[in-house]
Amino acid sequence: MANDDRPKLIVTTGNEVHGHEIEEYLGVVRGIVVRATSITQGLRGAFKSIVGGNVAAYEEVCEAARMDAFKRMARQAKEIGADAIIAMRYDATEFQQGTTEVLAYGTAVTLRKN
Repeated sequence: MANDDRPKLIVTTGNEVHGHEIEEYLGVVRGIVVRATSITQGLRGAFKSIVGGNVAAYEEVCEAARMDAFKRMARQAKEIGADAIIAMRYDATEFQQGTTEVLAYGTAVTLRKN
């Protein structure tokens, strides 16, 4: 697609984009974020885990990390001229108590309208 015809970046967990053909595979793009809970979030989370239920303090940290990783992945795709990211996935690894790496990744492609 010409730059002036380029739509917003399309991101899908599927392997294709409806109504488009994949013109070129540009490679894997990723966004990585490493997050640790704040002292306040850690205390709120620890208390909530004792009484049970959803741990909103940890949920906030996880959601912010996923969003940041997604934005970094999308920025990398745009920088290399992608129209879309296909087969997008998240992965997370806790490598220390309270510290988690979140990875958003997928395959950057250019598209041609059918």
